[in-house]
Amino acid sequence: MRAHIILIFSWLLCVHGIQAQEENAENFPPPEEPIEISVSKALSPIQVDGQLDEPDWENAKLTDDFFRIEPRQGGKVTYKTLVRFLYDDKNLYVSAFCKDSLGIPGIRIQDLRRDFSWGENDLFGVALDPQNLKQYAQGFQTTPYGNQRDFQNFNGNNFDTGWNTLWRVRTQRSDQGFTVEMAIPFKSLRYNLPENGNTIELGMTMVRYARREVEVSTFPAIPQSFTPYRMTYAAKLTDIEVPPPSANIRVEPYTLYQYDENKEGDVLTSKTSDPKLGFDVKWAMNPKTVLDLTVNTDFAQADVDRAVNNLERFNIFFPERRQFFLENSGIWAGGLQQSIRPFFSRRIGLQGNFNAIPAPIDVGARFTQRTEKNAVAGLFVRQRETDGSAGANFGVFRYLRNYGRENNVGVMVTHRLDNEHDDLNLESNNNTTITLDGQIRPTSQWDIQYILTTSIDEATGETGFAGRFFAGNDSNKFYYGWVTEYTDANYNPRMGFVRQTNVIRHNPGGYYIFRPKKMDWIRRWDPGMFVNYLHDATDPTQFQQASLYIFPIFTWFKDNSFFEVSTTPTWQNINFDFAPLGLQIEQDNYYYTRYLVQYNTDQSKKWSGDLGYSFGSFYNGTRNTINAAARFAPIPHAALALEYEHNTIKEVGVGDSNLSTNLYSANLRLALNPRVQLSTFYQYNSFNEQGRWNARLSWKYMPLSFVYLVFNDTQTDIFDPMQSTRQFIGKITLLKQF
Repeated sequence: MRAHIILIFSWLLCVHGIQAQEENAENFPPPEEPIEISVSKALSPIQVDGQLDEPDWENAKLTDDFFRIEPRQGGKVTYKTLVRFLYDDKNLYVSAFCKDSLGIPGIRIQDLRRDFSWGENDLFGVALDPQNLKQYAQGFQTTPYGNQRDFQNFNGNNFDTGWNTLWRVRTQRSDQGFTVEMAIPFKSLRYNLPENGNTIELGMTMVRYARREVEVSTFPAIPQSFTPYRMTYAAKLTDIEVPPPSANIRVEPYTLYQYDENKEGDVLTSKTSDPKLGFDVKWAMNPKTVLDLTVNTDFAQADVDRAVNNLERFNIFFPERRQFFLENSGIWAGGLQQSIRPFFSRRIGLQGNFNAIPAPIDVGARFTQRTEKNAVAGLFVRQRETDGSAGANFGVFRYLRNYGRENNVGVMVTHRLDNEHDDLNLESNNNTTITLDGQIRPTSQWDIQYILTTSIDEATGETGFAGRFFAGNDSNKFYYGWVTEYTDANYNPRMGFVRQTNVIRHNPGGYYIFRPKKMDWIRRWDPGMFVNYLHDATDPTQFQQASLYIFPIFTWFKDNSFFEVSTTPTWQNINFDFAPLGLQIEQDNYYYTRYLVQYNTDQSKKWSGDLGYSFGSFYNGTRNTINAAARFAPIPHAALALEYEHNTIKEVGVGDSNLSTNLYSANLRLALNPRVQLSTFYQYNSFNEQGRWNARLSWKYMPLSFVYLVFNDTQTDIFDPMQSTRQFIGKITLLKQF
């Protein structure tokens, strides 16, 4: 009965949101005809140095009619941006003069890393839709110091930040603002050639983020509730004469030396020393079709995973960090969420699950073809046999059909074949999933997504099913939505990820977006509530868990600092063996309420910090959690970040046990410039007494060509004497485009 009351209350919240949204609609539809900007051809060479002193820039058409979307939609743009476009036989050029009356003292930037995070830095960026698909964009962004951030965006909300392509940018800072000069090779764009001639049009949006005042402006106008990459609103760059198609092959060989050693105390128990060679090839067979090949792949430079102390009943989602799998990841079904993913690349190249020991990859290939009407993609990877895992073949096929303005429907098939392994007594096994999914946008602010998938596993002889439905309305005044997920007990995607099996989950809720005009120190206040209700899939009457996430105070201030006060009443039915962090929870029904107070300072300042305190009951006892973080970035070339998590658990579980955990993290980043950087990371977890070092020096000596020096050290105090594993890697990559 209690769960029914929760669902009814949530439904009433959504109905109220619908009524209020109709009364306060401020979104506007995409234009019937896009704004057109004619691009002229450069008559002399363009030197990409950020100076903008070539005569061609003076003669190029000026675009400066940006539209403000933050902190208030519409009105005068405080930070003006003047943009011009040019092209020659090889590149599309973009220049921008980003005005700022404070000049250099007004710049906000945290560090010089590539693919920096949105929200911490001043930036200027352009997004291009080379094929005018309206559902896809390639983004190119930079800061006043010339950091590069490039990404793919799908449907305006799904990002593929692992996509890296060849382009150049240089910037200059002055007492009037900063200038940007970009050169984007036509070989890095996947445009459509017309049937006659070689003149093309490119969909285009631009964004300027003046971080000091949190002012975001776009060209052309895009509603506040959408990202600047909603390409249905895009303008058009016209009159661009592109060169005739060429081979367009990108080759990236690498050489690597790796040294590993294991110790118990001062005793060296094992060591290995191995050289390694491999390469990647990217062949743009035509502007619509790309083939990627990787041989003897290595991911030594990828970021390491962060330790997590899991106190919930759900599997933890560890994000993919390896670039080969990150690129084009947005095309696979289920890539928008972390609950049901029929294909999750972290199943590949590891001896076991998501954060296990790496397994070598012999060869991999990826095929991607995009047109205005459809997309076809395929992936094949061969994983080598190791002492701890069998050899395996992984294959994925994807077809996506676009229809209407922003709608699509797709199918995906995955197949995993594990070989026999005599030493481990493992038999061969086939696992297949078949998935149907799609997206429907009946209006620009309504979003409906669905996925239905089945798995077939040879080893168990079982067929399982899973599905997910989402409908949400995202406007300037409200967000409200509903998610229902179904995963039966037999669904087993051995190339995918599921948060939990044998569960039906309902997650309705929403929030109001309040931007008080008479309290300008508050930029945005989003009070609301979400419901989370779970029950068995095999027996829908069997309740599992329910919670209410109620956040009456969820506020961003003028400087983008943030404050939250929330409460989470929770109902639990523990009818299985459950022992989070070794605390055995007695099988019973529980009700408890937890509270959270969280404050984040302005993250763009030289000094910034976060502090959160979560407290309240926890099953049959109590749990208090402190999360704290501090960051010191005195100059863009140096940044130190510290994080701390503490749990105090009292009188929980069968034996009314007490437990205290501490998780310490530190990250130091030093940069000579955006091309030479050193990053060090240390983390210690008191729960398993494990400490981990990771240090990585990178030098981009040519565009997308790197020298990496990597050091990893893991120490464990659980056994006596102390065990340690150390690794040193030197890697050189060279990229050449033909």
